[in-house]
Amino acid sequence: MTTNGPIFYTVAEVAEILRVDAATVYRSIRADAFPAVRIRSRYVIPAGAVIEMAEEAARSGGCIDLARRTQSARHHRADHQR
Repeated sequence: MTTNGPIFYTVAEVAEILRVDAATVYRSIRADAFPAVRIRSRYVIPAGAVIEMAEEAARSGGCIDLARRTQSARHHRADHQR
C-alpha cells in the first residue's frame, strides 16, 4: 500500500488540523459523532475520514453536521448487516 501521508492521525493531530481543542475531539468520539479506532485506551482517526469531511464541506459550500453524518453512516451499516 502506497500513501502520500499518514493512514491515521492522533487526536492531537486532528485537533490541530481542525483548530479545536483535543477535548472537543475526544467528546465527539465518545459521543459516537466522530469516526475513530480505539486501540486499548488510545484513539486514532482515519486520515481518509478527515479528508472526506473537508471535501464534503468544500463541495457543499456550507456547514456539515458531523454528528448527523456519522449517525446516517451508522444506520446505513446496520441496515446492511441485517
